[in-house]
Amino acid sequence: QAQVVESGGGSVQAGGTLTLSCTIFGSKFDGYTMGWFRQTPGNEREGVACISASGKDTYYSESVKGRFTIARDGNKNTMTLQMNNLKPEDTAMYYCAADPVVVCTRSLRPWYDHWGEGTQVTVSS
Repeated sequence: QAQVVESGGGSVQAGGTLTLSCTIFGSKFDGYTMGWFRQTPGNEREGVACISASGKDTYYSESVKGRFTIARDGNKNTMTLQMNNLKPEDTAMYYCAADPVVVCTRSLRPWYDHWGEGTQVTVSS
């Protein structure tokens, strides 16, 4: 059973940078499509970015396009989300997700079987 673990959240001022990391334990990393989602209290989980198992395909939500970069390193079994020029509206709990069947598309649907517990990102103005 794959276990997804994310890290790297924290508090920054607007305009700052944070990098989130995610890895999979208990299963082969290279076989999974992976994504980042975020959620604020009282709201639905929102797709932020995804990356295909091969790393060739990536998609971003319009709200983060041009500021966030998703990448994966098979040698380190790690997927990252670099977040630049952070804004207060980026404040949320960020979740890493992985699935061996889901296809990474621009729809960023949360149809993943494996989820991390989340890491908090707080951006102050």
